[in-house]
Amino acid sequence: MDSASNGDGAHRAHDAAADGGAVAQVMQAPGSGRVEPGFWQDKRVLLTGHTGFKGTWLALWLQSLGAHVTGFSLGVPTQPALYELARADEGVERISGDVRNPEGVLAAVRDSAPEVIFHMAAQSLVRRSFAEPRETYETNVMGTVNVLDAVRIVGGVRVVVNVTSDKCYENREWDWGYREHEPMGGHDPYSSSKGCAELVTGAYRRSFFSDPAGARVASARAGNVIGGGDWGEDRLMPDLMRAAMNGSAARVRNPNSVRPWQHVLSPLSGYLVLAQSLWDRPEHAGPWNFGPAEDEARPVGWVVERVAELWPGAVRWEHDEGPHPHEARYLKLDSSRARKQLGWQPPMGLPEALKATVDWYRELSEGADMRVVTLGQIQALDHASTSS
Repeated sequence: MDSASNGDGAHRAHDAAADGGAVAQVMQAPGSGRVEPGFWQDKRVLLTGHTGFKGTWLALWLQSLGAHVTGFSLGVPTQPALYELARADEGVERISGDVRNPEGVLAAVRDSAPEVIFHMAAQSLVRRSFAEPRETYETNVMGTVNVLDAVRIVGGVRVVVNVTSDKCYENREWDWGYREHEPMGGHDPYSSSKGCAELVTGAYRRSFFSDPAGARVASARAGNVIGGGDWGEDRLMPDLMRAAMNGSAARVRNPNSVRPWQHVLSPLSGYLVLAQSLWDRPEHAGPWNFGPAEDEARPVGWVVERVAELWPGAVRWEHDEGPHPHEARYLKLDSSRARKQLGWQPPMGLPEALKATVDWYRELSEGADMRVVTLGQIQALDHASTSS
């Protein structure tokens, strides 16, 4: 992995040098920054990892936009699962397969003949990566190789968006947000695997997808998403909501750690806008950050207290002092490139994100139809975007 120099001066000097060649691109007129329903109508989309938390939200959004969605996944990753609660399979042609199997991935790309691919299949948990490092690298690195190689062999794909993570960066615990040109790295196997996936994506883009008439390959980096239907282990919001619904106390590991919290629909809107832009602008192939506004990076403890205020009843929590595997205390993204070149803005602020998340779990606890609830939150965001 590449290394980076410590210090504010070195960082800013690097920024100036790296940004110098990009001034012309930054000055280009941005796109609409909005998800365009007309673009997605009847588009053939292959979505790997469609049964996961983020994958299910994206599958439902694409369904609501009129896309023909094919999902590729080994199965639901948790019990309960948003995919089942929201009955996302009602609008998806599902292919069962393991992204680590190159023949299965190749067959899925060939059979679905997608115009757009969102690659989201991943082992996405930092703590699990310590227990299962080999599986983490096989899934996140070789899974990416298998998808991109299938696109290379089959042909006919117009846009590929590989979803990685904000943790792909070599984290120096800086106070400022990381930009797309910062060195890749990672302290733990999960973060390292995502940095590797970015390097793989860059190599394939330069080696096999450099022709503007061919596939346009980009990567999208975001992190610390919250939203209804997340049941992942060792994640703050699922831990809080499980505790709230069963009356127990949530154990919080690092209340002073600062994270760039955002509702899941915010980065997903960025992925959709990026794919729209890539369709006509091959120069937008490359890495992109999709993070919240800078002042919405807040400590874990602050989020816990806000959730406790929003939940209709007591939410108890206690500090879990560990020991725990290493986790970064501070990490955020600089998303100015997406704002300037794509016209993208986070469509939901942190207060709204927390309220929407707590509302979703409250509706679940009251026996609501969670497909209706989930699609309703997507449609509310679409309406707010088009009316702004």
